[in-house]
Amino acid sequence: MNPTLSAVRAGLIRGRIELRQTLTTPQDLFSHVLPSVIYVAVMFFTRGSTLPGTDFSLGSRTLASLIGMTVAFSGVMTMMMTLAVEREDGTLLRAKAVPGGTVGYLVGKMVMVAAMTLINILIFLVPSVFFLDGLAIGSVSGWLTLLWVLALGLVTMLPLGAIFGAVLTHPRNAGLVTLPLMGVIALSGVFYPIDGYPGWLQTIGHLFPVYWLALGTRAALLPDSMAAVESAGSWQHLETLGVLSAWAVVTLIAAPIVLRRMARRESGSTVAVRRERALQRAA
Repeated sequence: MNPTLSAVRAGLIRGRIELRQTLTTPQDLFSHVLPSVIYVAVMFFTRGSTLPGTDFSLGSRTLASLIGMTVAFSGVMTMMMTLAVEREDGTLLRAKAVPGGTVGYLVGKMVMVAAMTLINILIFLVPSVFFLDGLAIGSVSGWLTLLWVLALGLVTMLPLGAIFGAVLTHPRNAGLVTLPLMGVIALSGVFYPIDGYPGWLQTIGHLFPVYWLALGTRAALLPDSMAAVESAGSWQHLETLGVLSAWAVVTLIAAPIVLRRMARRESGSTVAVRRERALQRAA
């Protein structure tokens, strides 16, 4: 069998095992699902509010956008923190010692994080459709749109998180990525339309995949009449497909390259030094 295919197959098995471990470990499960429970509470208390200038539920629009934001934030942050932690404890070094181990490791992490992200989305999506008004949940085309947007979003954001995790020197430096990511999310119209921003800020927001992720999930779950609220006055399906596909290609190509280069710099001595420093900080 082709070595790359063997590594991918091993990664799929690894991802399934890690997913089962996460779902059966109460502490890990709680940390994953807590944000989704909070989202449900937020949308419940905003169900009576309306989008400025319309009579449409603010909670319904927020729900649609939150799906895209969850893919972006969970994909980047969970992947990044996992790689940063496991680089420090030597897990990546052990993966490097196995033929195709780096690719298998990356595939396994992507499978696990993607599955948990989808589970988290279901946790706040399912109850929300029962108390939010205006969602186009009866449209088959809408659900198909949601599927391809989520698939492209995950394929884009998970490798991007792996890239950040590979270049992050220590888990404590996560703020160097978290704060800019929150800024990008704020520019992406997740909670309110971005029409109120200056034109140059709107242009910057359109460059990042988070905007298109949120737009795509809104296009899937909101009625067509709500497209008029968007900056272009339409759902821009083709533009969403094109931008997310371009980002997916770039991140999928870059992630294994960056991860392999990082792994080549890893050795038993570097892991031992980091472990010693960690023990000194804990002392």
